[in-house]
Amino acid sequence: MVDQAWEAQQIMYCERTSSEVQLEVKKLYPPEVLGVQPARITSHRCSNGQECMMFGQAGCTWSGSNPDFDPFRG
Repeated sequence: MVDQAWEAQQIMYCERTSSEVQLEVKKLYPPEVLGVQPARITSHRCSNGQECMMFGQAGCTWSGSNPDFDPFRG
């Protein structure tokens, strides 16, 4: 069976919510019978994503409401 876990990738200050947020990625680890293989990143999220989406306007790719805008890229 595949192990999966949310792991913190970065802590950033978000101007939209005026707070620090934790950016996390979901990693899938293959079973040991397949040998040594790198983990796959399947999705990402922001620790403040639900609150950010309550503003009623598109946020960013980390909150899940706007896939075209990533304020932390750069």
